[in-house]
Amino acid sequence: MTTRIRFTASNAPAAREALARLTALYGQAEARRADVVVALGGDGFMLETLHAPASRDLPVYGMNCGTIGFLMNAYQEDDLPARLQSAEAEILNPLSMRAENARGRSTQALAINEVSLLRQGPQAAKLRIAIDGRERMAELVCDGALVATPAGSTAYNYSAHGPILPIGADVLALTAMSAFRPRRWRGALLPKTAEVRFDVLEPEKRPVMVDADSRSSVRDVVSVVVRSEPGVRHRLLFDPGHGLEERLIREQFV
Repeated sequence: MTTRIRFTASNAPAAREALARLTALYGQAEARRADVVVALGGDGFMLETLHAPASRDLPVYGMNCGTIGFLMNAYQEDDLPARLQSAEAEILNPLSMRAENARGRSTQALAINEVSLLRQGPQAAKLRIAIDGRERMAELVCDGALVATPAGSTAYNYSAHGPILPIGADVLALTAMSAFRPRRWRGALLPKTAEVRFDVLEPEKRPVMVDADSRSSVRDVVSVVVRSEPGVRHRLLFDPGHGLEERLIREQFV
């Protein structure tokens, strides 16, 4: 059975050149008739592809034409249909974010890697944190805080000294950025079912913005609610032996 492939590429010159070569070799399926999406670019473009409505119900196989390519497979033009047939799937559930700003406007977005709160101005943010409706920290003074999925735990979360989470672990990472008080508080591990609520204290004096996967940004927020979204399932395809679980383990021994 022929695999109908829909190629998509970032605007990087290497990705556009790869798109031309691969479509010449394998054709270009219409989006509504495709069996699989092949994304050409880096991790940022993979996140963009996964967020696109056209990719929501299709497995996505990435080939690295960027820099890091943590979510991508090695670029190779030969035997692509065979690679797709033998690829292993990883199922990712994104985070759901609901943010309310100072004017009472509510914004919702999905994040595959993380939802991050960041100070907008020169003064540190002050946040109150509640888990499943129960206050857990009355005041966190920091540059920001984030909630990360296992897939996103090696990205912004890891740069902020958060833990790397195994892909099969039903947990989320709550990580502080440059925590001032409590001094050096690094965060917590939470069950995947947890609902995390941030309330911004002194929002006029210490304004805060929130960002979902560096795509959906809201300024001057007063509250943000984050939880896993089990109703949305992204299917990423990886070459055998090179899936996310292996990459997450390998990253810890670099």
